[in-house]
Amino acid sequence: MTTSVKKKTAGKTTVKPRAGVVAAKKPAAAKKSGAVPKASPKKTVAVKKAVRRFKKSTSVEIIAQALRDKKAQNIVALDLTALDAAICNYFMIAHADSGTQLTALADNVEKEMHEQLQEKPLRVQGKENAFWIIMDYGDVVVHLFQTGWRLFYRLEELWADAVQKKYKD
Repeated sequence: MTTSVKKKTAGKTTVKPRAGVVAAKKPAAAKKSGAVPKASPKKTVAVKKAVRRFKKSTSVEIIAQALRDKKAQNIVALDLTALDAAICNYFMIAHADSGTQLTALADNVEKEMHEQLQEKPLRVQGKENAFWIIMDYGDVVVHLFQTGWRLFYRLEELWADAVQKKYKD
């Protein structure tokens, strides 16, 4: 992409910046020595990705502990990162026997995620009828079922290619 326009005037060629294009300025150190600044954008991106991966796995562990604290049954984490059709990186699935306990599980997950990571869910659905509550944290989606509904939908079988991690009750 050309950022300048050559113009011939009386045998001389002059270069003028194109309208609306601002020439980038070199840092003061680079002007003097001609050196490139030492901050490598590749390192910055790699560090950001590593921090995000740690935060995600930390989110999964915090959610699992919050579910264990309120006696959720059969807690499973599905790692969907290797699957192409996945809408997130992790599914957390658990169930309880009553709607009241299901609501308590969802409330505890929200409380712990907010206290420990200052994160609120992007959206929560299903609290009004409490037979399947879905909590979306971006890269982690939490599915909380009443026992009968979990057996009916069988999400673990739907995502059978995913790596599973089971947590003890």
